[in-house]
Amino acid sequence: WRELFQDRHLQQLIDTALVRNIDLRTAHLRIEQADAVLMNARLSYLPSAGLTADGTVGKSGGAASKSYTLGASASWEIDIFGKTTNAKRGAQESLELSKAYAQAVQTNLIATVANGYYTLIMLDEQLRISKETLVNWQKSVCVLESLKRGGGGVTDAAVLQSKANCMALESEILSIEKSIKESENALCTLLATTPAPIKRGNLADQQFPSKLSVGVPLQLLANRPDVRMAEHQLAQAFYATNIARASFYPSINLSGSFGWTNSSGGVELNPAGWLLNAIGSLVQPIFNRGANIANLKTAKAEQDIAVL
Repeated sequence: WRELFQDRHLQQLIDTALVRNIDLRTAHLRIEQADAVLMNARLSYLPSAGLTADGTVGKSGGAASKSYTLGASASWEIDIFGKTTNAKRGAQESLELSKAYAQAVQTNLIATVANGYYTLIMLDEQLRISKETLVNWQKSVCVLESLKRGGGGVTDAAVLQSKANCMALESEILSIEKSIKESENALCTLLATTPAPIKRGNLADQQFPSKLSVGVPLQLLANRPDVRMAEHQLAQAFYATNIARASFYPSINLSGSFGWTNSSGGVELNPAGWLLNAIGSLVQPIFNRGANIANLKTAKAEQDIAVL
């Protein structure tokens, strides 16, 4: 955009908008959210681990007993049917979707700021021409009044018509000035600043490059952020369908724990005080009140919507 918009005032406005605009800042925060979700999805391949410590004090009769246990546990779900893989790929597409959305917001923001800026300098030119025209018409009224007084054949109707034209132009000047204020306020809203006059150049000094190298139409289509957003939405819906389909298959979990306890209430270390536990489990969904079927149908419908 710096090559296209060479007006330094417009470049400053766009730079300010890219830093302060609320919509664009929100889009960047969405990228951070998607990046955090992707990091979580990537770490899902690793086992989860935890550390536990328990202590118990009891009294039976006159003797008090103390026991404590220190242990560590870990669990890991084997990704045989691709649920974790599809979740990671879906998170990756969500991140790319957020990036494309941010670019779409940025592109629209730059275009809107530029459009508002050129509207302002167009209104400035209209105001200048209208004021010059008003001065000429006021002189014309004076001439017509002088001719009328001197018997130059000018009628009252001609004088009144000329005055009416001046009054109409004065009203148009007020309307243009009002439009200028409204345009400045709209630009200040995009810049997230309080309403204030906008520094700008004039219409005669605007220059644009005579040639723009943008590539072949196919490259233009691939560069459009809205097209990329649609592609990433389709890919995200595809992986969501795979996750819903994987819910029909069994999940396999491996878990284990390791620790030490003073089961006798003492503090001495002995082989009998060590704890070791390993568990392998397989869960096959049979009846889930139709939730898995509904989720799959919903995911397929979302994928069809993304295709359309």
